[in-house]
Parts: sequence; structure tokens; C-alpha cells
Amino acid sequence: MNRANPGMADPLCPFRVRPGARLTWVNPGGAGAPYRRAVMDLPRLFPADWRRLQDDVQGLVTGTLFVALGVFLMKSAGLVPGGLVGVALLVHYGTGVDLGAILFLVNLPFYLLAWTRMGRAFTLRTAIAVSLLSLLTWWLPHAVTLQQIDGALAAVLGGLLCGAGMLIIFRHHASLGGINVLVLRLQDRLGWPAGKTQMVLDALIVLGGAWSVGDARRLALSILAVVALNLALVYNHRPGRYQPV
Repeated sequence: MNRANPGMADPLCPFRVRPGARLTWVNPGGAGAPYRRAVMDLPRLFPADWRRLQDDVQGLVTGTLFVALGVFLMKSAGLVPGGLVGVALLVHYGTGVDLGAILFLVNLPFYLLAWTRMGRAFTLRTAIAVSLLSLLTWWLPHAVTLQQIDGALAAVLGGLLCGAGMLIIFRHHASLGGINVLVLRLQDRLGWPAGKTQMVLDALIVLGGAWSVGDARRLALSILAVVALNLALVYNHRPGRYQPV
């Protein structure tokens, strides 16, 4: 404080002191100082943070529910979508192990890539989304009984539901792990369109698993599902293209 004029702030001090105000000296040391500093270092959640958290929660739940329903429809028709979901379904068809557990396990190696390349916030959201998808994929067959569905409808509707769900998840800065992480990384680093890149990789996965699909019609419908899924991404996942009206 400027002693010559108590009403003026010292140029070395950023605070202005009111004349006549009582000043109390607080000892920064003492036994409780480390505790006080630790408490002050804790992150604060402001109203904007709570709104962002609420927005992310509804987005991840909605997106994973869409994807789980799409996978359920394709699984009911015996189809094989692309991505690690397709890989998990191939393992499920071959071994009979629960699909939700396989989905969770096959994504574990990709968390390291997400952590090192996309950041810990992205990795945390992705881990939450994959866990929700695994849980919903296990739960839906117990909650819904589907006696019959046309293969073409399952391919188109299931693919579009998966594409829309992935789009919602992408826009909340997360993914469903695996191929999604790789595709988003390639888009960020090389500018490769996420939808087209994933379409090529998904088609390769479906063709690679053709031996388990069984017949040419189911193989063709599986490819149709991949096309429907990725067209939803190609036309809607364009950074900077869609803005709120």
C-alpha cells in the first residue's frame, strides 16, 4: 500500500485499499497451510461446467443407445457390420461368448492410442461410451424380443441407427474406440474424411469375415449395412459444415 496516500494503490500491488479499512495479515505458513493450498487447488465446477457435463451425459447415453439398437437389429438378422463391433460379432458367432463382454475387451488396446494421441478427456469419454455400449448390448436382448425382421430393413435401419449414434458421440468429443479412434486421428492429422475412411475399413472387415456370414445374400446385406452406416457419417460429419440456425 502507498503509505503517503492510503487511498491509492501501490504500483507494485494490484489491489486498491479503501482509506480506514482494517488490514489483517494472514500467515501463509502454519500447520494447516498445506491442507488449505490443497483445497484451493481442487477443480471448481461452475454452472457452465455442470451444463456441459449434463450435455455430454445425455449425448453419450443417446448415442450409445442408438448404436446398441442398430447392432441388435443387425445381429437379429445375422449380419456383420464393420468396425470393432463387426469384429466382436464375428467372435461372438464363432465362440458364443457374450457380445457385450467381447466389445469391452477388444477395445482395451485402443485406449492407449486414444490417451497418447487424442488426450485424456477424449479417452475418458470414449471409455464411458464403450462401457455403456457393452452394457446396452447385453441388456437389449433381455428387454426386447424380436421374432422376425427383414434382412434389408435390418441392414439399412441398423446401419443408419449406428451412424446417427456415432455422429452424436463424435460431436461430444468421444468415440466408440477401435476403428473410431483411428479414423478420427487420421482425419485430424491427414484430413482424410472420417466417413469415407471408415467405410473402406468396414468393408474390408466384412469381406474378411465373409466365411462366417454364411451365404452371398447375408454378405451383401452386411455390406449394405456398412454403406448405410457410413453414408450417415459422410453426409453429416463434416467439421464446419453444419452450424445452428
